Amino acid sequence: MIAEILHSAGHSRSNKPEPGIADWLESWHIDIWLLVLLLAVAGVGIFIQYSASGHSIDGVISQTQRVVLGLVVMAAIAQAPPAMYRTVTPWLYGFTLLLLVATLLLGDAAKGATRWLDFGVIRFQPSELMKLAMPTTIAAYLHTRRLPPNIITIIATLALIGMPAALIAKQPDLGTALLIVAAGGFALFLGGLRWRWIIGAFALAGAAAPLLWTHMQDYQRQRILTLLNPESDPLGAGYHITQSMIAIGSGGVFGKGWLHGTQAKLDFLPEAHTDFIFAVYSEEMGFIGVIVLLILYLAIVGRCLWIAARAQDTFQRLLAGSLAMTFFVYVFINIGMVIGLLPVVGVPLPLVSYGGTSAVSLLACFGMLMSVHTHRKLLAN
Repeated sequence: MIAEILHSAGHSRSNKPEPGIADWLESWHIDIWLLVLLLAVAGVGIFIQYSASGHSIDGVISQTQRVVLGLVVMAAIAQAPPAMYRTVTPWLYGFTLLLLVATLLLGDAAKGATRWLDFGVIRFQPSELMKLAMPTTIAAYLHTRRLPPNIITIIATLALIGMPAALIAKQPDLGTALLIVAAGGFALFLGGLRWRWIIGAFALAGAAAPLLWTHMQDYQRQRILTLLNPESDPLGAGYHITQSMIAIGSGGVFGKGWLHGTQAKLDFLPEAHTDFIFAVYSEEMGFIGVIVLLILYLAIVGRCLWIAARAQDTFQRLLAGSLAMTFFVYVFINIGMVIGLLPVVGVPLPLVSYGGTSAVSLLACFGMLMSVHTHRKLLAN
């Protein structure tokens, strides 16, 4: 009898599956599906960066280092439970707001804009930190309020969104300001904002458009006019978008092949490795390559929305949902401006365009998403 029991116990142990890499990552609060998708997009970015930067291995190494740093930050943030985010959010929001004020007063000016703070050993854009602070702040604020939000809650939320957005627009950086508004607005929308308020907001924005036009910078007005008719000044204001559309169209179905693009290689396409890298990718990889990249982006958004739908409380649901939709807006704005559907606003293509602060801040957001998912599973067990 004892021998049979020991044999049965040994048999059951032998049938128990050994922990795999997915279990190991889960123990470190890393969602393997989201990680694989992010690595795939980052890999595409590093792959095309070599071509867009004129075959510069230094650019590839630099971008790889920044992605690795972002992954480390993502993993570190994923370790903290979502409740901790809610606790530190007011401090993060206030600190970032002070940094934005300091940027206007003491920041480095480049190309007519003051967006950077230089501390000697590090130089970064505080507006990128606000991309992390804004959805967290609105989600934390709405978490303690009755939903759907009433007029008092809506006004207070708009004030929280408007202060940093105004400071960022003053730099001027209208593209990032719009992303900040979108991040907070999505959290408010997911909190149950009634459609009459949404329709009213669009109506008010339309009525205020003439006033907004008079307060725009000259280059901002020119970008809108160029969007409506890029051929009016093909060698001046319309040069960027004209060359971008030529690059995308010349890629055809299958593309010209990696390293065989001409628009960036012959310096026809400005900002080829940053804001307009999608045009380089489209020219070399063609329509098929574009579809693959879009599928990867949509899969990331879908996974994030799935995490939001399974979140345990209002804060986590609003945070995950707003981060997912804001990431979608990043992709939509960059591709929209490159193909001529939106004005050029200087928004990079997530994890593909060259840039360290943007990549790190985005991956930090995904660390929060992973925390929402993996800590939920831990509590459920």
